Amino acid sequence: MTRPLEGITVVSIEQAVAAPFATRQLADLGARVIKVERPGGGDFARRYDESVHGQASYFVWLNRSKESLALDLKAEAGRRVLDELLATADVFVQNLAPGAAARMGLDAAALAERNGSLIVCDVSGFGAGGSWETRKAYDLLVQCQTGLVSLTGTAAEMAKVGISIADISAGMYAYSGVLSALYLRATTGQARAVEVSLFDSLAEWMGQPAYYTRYGGTQPPRVGASHATIAPYGPYTAADGRAVLLAVQNEREWVALCGEFLGDPALAEDARFRTGSARVAHRAELDEVIAARFAELDADRVGELLDACGIANAGLNSVAEFLEHPALVERDRWRDVAIPGATVQALVPPANLAGVAPRMDPVPDVGEHSAAILAGLGRDAAEIDRLRADGVI
Repeated sequence: MTRPLEGITVVSIEQAVAAPFATRQLADLGARVIKVERPGGGDFARRYDESVHGQASYFVWLNRSKESLALDLKAEAGRRVLDELLATADVFVQNLAPGAAARMGLDAAALAERNGSLIVCDVSGFGAGGSWETRKAYDLLVQCQTGLVSLTGTAAEMAKVGISIADISAGMYAYSGVLSALYLRATTGQARAVEVSLFDSLAEWMGQPAYYTRYGGTQPPRVGASHATIAPYGPYTAADGRAVLLAVQNEREWVALCGEFLGDPALAEDARFRTGSARVAHRAELDEVIAARFAELDADRVGELLDACGIANAGLNSVAEFLEHPALVERDRWRDVAIPGATVQALVPPANLAGVAPRMDPVPDVGEHSAAILAGLGRDAAEIDRLRADGVI
C-alpha cells in the first residue's frame, strides 16, 4: 500500500505542540520525518508530565512515526550534518524562538539559495513583521490576545479552553500549508515558503465572534456550557441530577421542541421566542421553561423524547467516558502504538483516505535514530562514535 507522502523527507527542528502536530500528520501520510532534538534532553515537551508509562502525554500524542536525531546545532560538526540533510530534504519545518532561525541561516531566503526545491515552513507566535514579531507566544497567551478567553467561562469568571487550541490550530494550518506547497511544487516546479503563526491561526477561528462584535455592537456573552448566540443550545439538569445538552439549530427543530417535548405548541409563536435572536435575548425566561420540563424526567427519558422529536442531544461526558465512546469503540478507531518501554492506544487520524492505512509507527526515544541517519549520510561507525563522544549527537 502506497501512502500519499511516501518518498517525501521532512526535517524538523521542533518542540512543544504546533510544529510537531504538523509533522506528525505528514508522517501519518507516509512522509519520512526526521525530528532534530537537543542531545540529552531532546524536545522539552518530553518532560511536560510522566503520565503515559513514564512518557509525557503531549509527546506521545504528537511524535509517533518519526525518527529522532540528537544533534548539537551549535557544534560545527552538528551543523554540517543538518546541512547535508537539508540538501536532499523536501520540507523543513521549524518553530524555534523568534529570530533564532535567521541567526542560524535557517530562514526561508537563506535556505532557498542552497536548495531551491526545499519547502520551508516557519511556525511563529505572532507572525513576521510588526512590533510583536519577536515576542514569545505560548498557547494561553495567544488565547488571551485573540480574545478567546474573554468568551470562555461563565458570566462570573473567564476560563481558557481546556486544550492547546492555539497550538493545534497553527499545527493544522502548517500541515495544510505544507501539503499545498507540495502540490504547487509538483504541478509548477516551484517551491514556496509557508509561514504560519499561532496568533493568525486562532484569529481565523475567532471569525464568528469577530463579526458578531464588530457589526453587532457587543461581543457574545460568556454563558458557560451554553452557546453564546444560539438558544436553546446548552445543558439542562434532569430529575435524577444528570445533565443533558440539547441543541436547536433551526425553526423546524424549535417548533418540534415546543410541541413534542415541551407540550406547548403555542410557545413556538410566543413573541419572546419566535426568532433565534429573540430566544437569545430572552434566554433566561426560555431556560426556566425548559428546566421545568427537565425536572419532570430522568436523563434517559429526556434523551428518548428528544430523539423522538429529532432534537440533537447528548450527555456531558468525562474524558474517561469519551475514551469508551461507542463512536470510537464500535468503529475500531484505536490502534496500538509503541513508545519507549511500553505500548499505548492511539486514535486513527480523522481523515479516512479510502484504501490507505495511516502510518502509526513507534514514538522515538531521544536520538534513537541518530546512528542510522548518520550512516545514511555516509558516516562510518568510527566517526559516529567520535561524534557521540564529543556530544554532537
